[in-house]
Amino acid sequence: MVTLYDLATRAAAEGGETVLGAADLETHACYLMYGVVEVGAAPRLLNPGNGHEEIICVVAGNAALKGPGGVQEMAPGQAFHLVGEAAHHLENRGSVPVVYVVAGGHSAGHGHHHH
Repeated sequence: MVTLYDLATRAAAEGGETVLGAADLETHACYLMYGVVEVGAAPRLLNPGNGHEEIICVVAGNAALKGPGGVQEMAPGQAFHLVGEAAHHLENRGSVPVVYVVAGGHSAGHGHHHH
């Protein structure tokens, strides 16, 4: 049997977003984030950080993605790719919560330095 992780409950307890990664999985190869932007909530910052890449997929609700190039509307099932310090904000402009998942990992040539 594989271990099941209740990411919806964890996200609610952790302020709207939770990370399933090294702390749970003992791996630095990949991680997954699950987040909910409630109706009327502040936009959620999406920023992989130096040496990381993320694919963000909206799975429920209608979101507005704000980035350096402007605003793009996102519907469920749509995804985009961010690399490094490419900060964007995901905003809920609808009447139901926006739910999204983030699949992340390390960019080529980047590794964690262990002390």
